[in-house]
Amino acid sequence: MPVRGARPDDNSVLVSTDNSTAHKEDLSSKIKEQKIVVDELSNLKKNRKVYRQQQNSNIFFLADRTEMLSESKNILDELKKEYQDIENSEKTKIKK
Repeated sequence: MPVRGARPDDNSVLVSTDNSTAHKEDLSSKIKEQKIVVDELSNLKKNRKVYRQQQNSNIFFLADRTEMLSESKNILDELKKEYQDIENSEKTKIKK
């Protein structure tokens, strides 16, 4: 039985919320993954070698540990910022 006052496009709001929730969960898992990478690189001994995987292949190249650590930290910061932006936009939507 249809509810009075319900608009047919109300479902589209639910879809966008589900979409942002899925994106938020994806970001959350990427942040956890990146935190582990940063932690592992931070705890490596100075003489250990680090290899970077070539995108979309199984080829690895020798990389500088300090460069990899700084890149990983930058990626983590970007992910956290994006996650925070999503949370802030959700808060402003709730306030409106």
